Amino acid sequence: MTAAIRLPGDPPGGRRAVAVWGLGVAVYFVAITYRTSLGVAGLDAADRFGINASALSTFSILQLLVYAGMQIPVGLLVDRLGTKKVLTLGIVLFTAGQLGFALSHTYAAALGSRALLGCGDAMTFISVLRLGSRWFPTRRGPLIAQIAALFGMAGNLISTLVLSRLLHDIGWTATFAGSALGGAVVLTLVLLFLKDRPEGHAPEPSPRHHTPGFVRRQITAAWREPGTRLGMWVHFTTQFPAMVFLLLWGMPFLVEAQGLSRAAAGELLTLVVLSNMVIGLVYGQVISRHHRARMPLALGTVGATALTWGAALCWPGEHAPHWLLVTLCAVLGGCGPASMIGFDFARPANPPERLGTASGIVNMGGFTASMVTLLAIGVLLDLTGDRYPVAFASVFVLEAFGLAQILRLRGRAHRRERERVVASRVETVHVPA
Repeated sequence: MTAAIRLPGDPPGGRRAVAVWGLGVAVYFVAITYRTSLGVAGLDAADRFGINASALSTFSILQLLVYAGMQIPVGLLVDRLGTKKVLTLGIVLFTAGQLGFALSHTYAAALGSRALLGCGDAMTFISVLRLGSRWFPTRRGPLIAQIAALFGMAGNLISTLVLSRLLHDIGWTATFAGSALGGAVVLTLVLLFLKDRPEGHAPEPSPRHHTPGFVRRQITAAWREPGTRLGMWVHFTTQFPAMVFLLLWGMPFLVEAQGLSRAAAGELLTLVVLSNMVIGLVYGQVISRHHRARMPLALGTVGATALTWGAALCWPGEHAPHWLLVTLCAVLGGCGPASMIGFDFARPANPPERLGTASGIVNMGGFTASMVTLLAIGVLLDLTGDRYPVAFASVFVLEAFGLAQILRLRGRAHRRERERVVASRVETVHVPA
């Protein structure tokens, strides 16, 4: 009989891993709360700063522009500095941004605060992915990533259930300034307890950060892998419909176009989050056990999203029926878990020392699509006199473009991944049990 030797890159897992990784997830939870807080405050922001739909969408566009633009630099920083340092910097930045937003009285100051928030937010998720890969066995990767996204999405519940009520009860400044206390709490916990990897566990091979051309080589090597590019386009195509809905335009669409009260609209936004959490657990379990399910799940989510969006926007009459809006929100809950599949294509395509950079490339996809769609919807609403069906039709354009890229790359990525699996099996070391 033979037994495989535990390789230095195979983390142990266990209760300590759950505790340390949980700190990273708590940071991501706070970041998501701050990121999505504008989604329930969009109408209040328009009144506070006296702005139209295009100017309102600029808040989220700028935030996502900074977020997307920071993904590759953050990936490089995580590969170079480790998780703890990058997370600490991220917490400081997004907390300062949230506090600045609370105290802003001008449109320009508020824009600057959201940009700062986006910069800090950009440093969280890639760090959490890296933390999970350093503390848990590789086979747990898909499930760990989905659970991290699940708890992060729970931050949306704070926005929709708590912040929306506080805005009505205590006002803008007190609500946003009070929420900034969450950043101070997680900063303290990270500084005291977070560890980049288990004690006595060998780190992955260290890239030569100081050699000339390191950054270019790191990015180029990650991009050349078909799995990285496929992961980016899966993330691009699946994530943005729900992101746009939750981040800004869901509340105005449900209230102004569908005639719902704010309370009823808030319940539907909450449904998106709850559906996301349930579907995320299902997707994580399925992919962990059946690796080939990645592509069918991603494509199925794209198809279901397009079908329900089309039905809601093209329904005859002034408003879509309530059951259809419920169905739409439940289906949108699958967008976040489906976008996580993009990382499952990039992870086996890249060695551990390049995983942060590859994850940054993947994570750019959905946020770039979200940024483009947020801008398109805001501009089209102003041009058409708030005709939401016309403005929201921009969703289908980006879905079609992303789908074409997925279909173009999936065969190449599959062949390359199969080659790497075969090569790794040949290199596996066995000794007598």
